[in-house]
Amino acid sequence: MSTLVIVGSQWGDEGKGKVTDYLAQQADVVVRSQGGNNAGHTILFGGSKFALRSIPSGIFNPKIKNIMANGMVIDPKQMLDELHNLESCGIRNYQLFISDRAHIVLPYHASLDGAFEQFKGDKKIGTTKRGIGPTYADKANRIGIRVGEFIQPEIFKDQLKITLTIKNMELKMLGLEEFDFDSIYKEYTNYAQQIKPFVCDTSLLLEEEIEKNSKILFEGAQGVMLCLDHGTYPYVTSSSPTGASVPVNCGVAPRHITDVLGICKAYTTRVGEGPFPTELDGDIACYIRERGHEYGTVTKRPRRVGYLDCVALNYARRISGINHLALMLFDVLSGIPSLKICYAYELDGKVIHTIPATTQEYSRVKPLYIELPGWEEDISKVTSFEELPINAQNYIRKIEELTKIKVSLFSVGPDRTQTILLEKIF
Repeated sequence: MSTLVIVGSQWGDEGKGKVTDYLAQQADVVVRSQGGNNAGHTILFGGSKFALRSIPSGIFNPKIKNIMANGMVIDPKQMLDELHNLESCGIRNYQLFISDRAHIVLPYHASLDGAFEQFKGDKKIGTTKRGIGPTYADKANRIGIRVGEFIQPEIFKDQLKITLTIKNMELKMLGLEEFDFDSIYKEYTNYAQQIKPFVCDTSLLLEEEIEKNSKILFEGAQGVMLCLDHGTYPYVTSSSPTGASVPVNCGVAPRHITDVLGICKAYTTRVGEGPFPTELDGDIACYIRERGHEYGTVTKRPRRVGYLDCVALNYARRISGINHLALMLFDVLSGIPSLKICYAYELDGKVIHTIPATTQEYSRVKPLYIELPGWEEDISKVTSFEELPINAQNYIRKIEELTKIKVSLFSVGPDRTQTILLEKIF
């Protein structure tokens, strides 16, 4: 058996989709463990670009079983649109399984999401307003609707009556338009019947695959620094995208997780609000943003750009069990004369090597840098570590030194063929 968890080791958008797609060619099963359509993976396949939002990245290979696990929150309307878009592009032969314990995103969740964000004013989180947070809140409040209930019309009707009564009271208090029960029920029972053939106990399915010694790839959304528990709270997502969260989000025992691959860019980006110690502005930021096409997969918002932060990487390693690194968008740094890597912070006159718990403290940290010479050469066509310019090799070696994690692969472009594997990890 080989199980590999792929996690974003920064603030999301690190290139998890490409790595998952690349490694999925060796997998029997690909599992999306948490989050919803507030995240996205961009994958180049067969000369076309696909923006996946909730469908697992193994969907392009008909031999792979793709699982949407219980830790997810699923917008059925969006998910079906995504499937129909894939089918219109010729992706019709696939295996998809949806957990009967995942939670359903309904229209009132998005309305509440937008309202809560608006009322926060200057303290807004930067949510995508797709209803993900309110759906997870309903899950915690035990008034959510799960897939197993959703696909049974009478159970869905009874549960929706209870939940919508509460939600309409919340909407009324916020001065928002209330939702009509009959309209939601009619529209969403249609979606429910369309997704019903995909629904099963995915925990049981995973156990069967583990017993068969299948190769299983777990992919998360967002990144470790956006973890609800361990991220830069409150500027975080509504779930835990760490390697440690995979067992509970998928219904498997912790002992079945064998490796965790942390995906990181050769620099750092962040979407939305919150502290960002190594953030850049000016010419270098614009250069990286344009060369790296740093705009949100889902929102199209310009991403904030900064130097590589090894304090954050070490924090992600510690709380997520990362034992391999994938260095993405390495080619973007070509042409920058001098590069910096953050190795520590200074907070109130003291040098620290971890992330402060409060945003008030984290917003005050000063990054401490080492500076390395850059390289001018185009590295987008290299096929090995040895072909890299010596300064690019030194950049990778310095990351390994600072994080104590082996860089097991690096990427020099969007295509699968531009992925250089340095050691076998799956």
